Amino acid sequence: MLKEFKEFITGGNVIEFAVAVIMAGAIGAVVKGFVSNIVMPIVGVFTGGVSLADQKYILSEAVLDAAGKVATPENAITYGAWIDTIINLIIVGFVMFMIVKAYNKTKKKEVPAPEAPKGPSQEDLLAEIRDLLAKK
Repeated sequence: MLKEFKEFITGGNVIEFAVAVIMAGAIGAVVKGFVSNIVMPIVGVFTGGVSLADQKYILSEAVLDAAGKVATPENAITYGAWIDTIINLIIVGFVMFMIVKAYNKTKKKEVPAPEAPKGPSQEDLLAEIRDLLAKK
């Protein structure tokens, strides 16, 4: 079992998977920064300067104590953050699509092997044997 594990962990697939996970994390961070710092401010221009990520529907207001500190935090549906996440997903999906498309273009296309020249059919061979036997 230990030998099998060693073969598995040193195999190419595990290394490729680890690289893919690390790259996905890096791409995710870049896209999140792109959406938060570039796309959402542009969306904010179209929404009247309101940050979409801060949009929420408050179910119950926060309760403050006598000192002015929050005793019970507000309960809210943060739909703006959800929309921000959907935009992230769409952009990550598009980036991954473009990477796979570029990768597929670099792969060598399989060239079909040339067909071997066809010999006589089984019927032709049987007819030839018949003719040879008939000559004797």
